[in-house]
Amino acid sequence: MIYSVRGNLILMDAGYAVVECGGVGYRVQTSITTQKQLKLNTETMLYTYMNVREDAMELFGFATKGELSTFKMLIGITGVGPKVALAILSDLTSEQIAMCVSSGDSKTLTRANGVGPKLAQRIVLELKDKIKGVADTAGFDVGKGSVIADTGNVPKAVAALAVLGYSAADVTPILSKLDPTMPVEAMIAATLKQMA
Repeated sequence: MIYSVRGNLILMDAGYAVVECGGVGYRVQTSITTQKQLKLNTETMLYTYMNVREDAMELFGFATKGELSTFKMLIGITGVGPKVALAILSDLTSEQIAMCVSSGDSKTLTRANGVGPKLAQRIVLELKDKIKGVADTAGFDVGKGSVIADTGNVPKAVAALAVLGYSAADVTPILSKLDPTMPVEAMIAATLKQMA
């Protein structure tokens, strides 16, 4: 319903920010990761997700499309509501979540408030299935890297970017220009920067 809000950031508190747009202050729940990028009394733009329940309407805001995409994927998992998804995104960046999923590291996800071992395993399992679906559609085997040269960290970067919602077809041209020995996180960051 509301794609984004742009306006003056008039208040920031634990877990939310208030952005004034056209004389109306929108209370937007945010992650700590997003709040670190915001500055009071400056023009701010947040990508938003509106959660409508029987008893409440909540607006969630993120500094990047990647973080919003990760949030949407997380809340699509059984047992992960908006508050838990925000807790995960407050503790880990989208890139770190993508790395956890692509490497099968559920233990790191348990650092987030409200995420136990079983839920962390479910998140890794369900998001890994989504990576596999994206990879199968593009003709790319995440485990073997059949379309992209089997060199360095490129296949891992493609898998991690798939968690963020980017298709192999979109990221392959950018990744193919990078040094294949770069760390995966650096590859992800460079790719996201070029796609922004």
